[in-house]
Amino acid sequence: MNVISLMLAFAAVAMAAPSRPVETFATKEGPVKITAIRHASMMIEAGGQVMHIDPWSQGNYEGLPQADVVLITDIHGDHMDPKALPAVRKDSTIVVAPQAVAQTVTGATVLANGEKKQIGKWSIEAIPMYNEKRGPAPGKLYHDKGRGNGYVISYGGLRIYVSGDTEGVAEMRALKNIDVAFLTMNLPYTMPPEEAAEAAKAFHPKVVYPYHYRESDLSVFEKALAGTGIDVRIRNWYY
Repeated sequence: MNVISLMLAFAAVAMAAPSRPVETFATKEGPVKITAIRHASMMIEAGGQVMHIDPWSQGNYEGLPQADVVLITDIHGDHMDPKALPAVRKDSTIVVAPQAVAQTVTGATVLANGEKKQIGKWSIEAIPMYNEKRGPAPGKLYHDKGRGNGYVISYGGLRIYVSGDTEGVAEMRALKNIDVAFLTMNLPYTMPPEEAAEAAKAFHPKVVYPYHYRESDLSVFEKALAGTGIDVRIRNWYY
């Protein structure tokens, strides 16, 4: 193969590869790299370890490493996907999940709201995620308190909050010293951008990313946080 053919082949591969948004943060233990995969799915890499969060088969996992740790937030199919989990799970993978998920995902390590677990240099804390007012019918909620987990993930002094499907509940608003937050927003299941912005003002992360947002108007979220000192970063989770 001549040089021109090689260049064309490399260009074709580059064009075919997914353009996943990637963010890197410095910590005292080295860099933490966060890759947006799709909707609520992401990958976090640090210290040679890989964490996948809510792997979903609608995401493109081609070329991504398998997980040392998997975090699952809830039982809904865009968070607990039996088709996606085998693609990122290996024999040594530790799956951390609430009890409701562990009923389906065999071998999962159960973490209840408020509990913490240390896995290597990762510290993982389960944060309540739930609806207070939105549900499919009167007297019913899309997400009941205690069923699912948001997570605060700490590595090298960096504190990352992944909200899971929730409204701006008291436990979120009470969070402290969050460096990076991923806040869900979409109706009718979680909350609209303006409510997410009000919640962000309460716990004031240094950096916040909207995720799980589908057709939400992210400009509303961004404008509501203008002037607060919170770094709002809009990324494409549906590439």
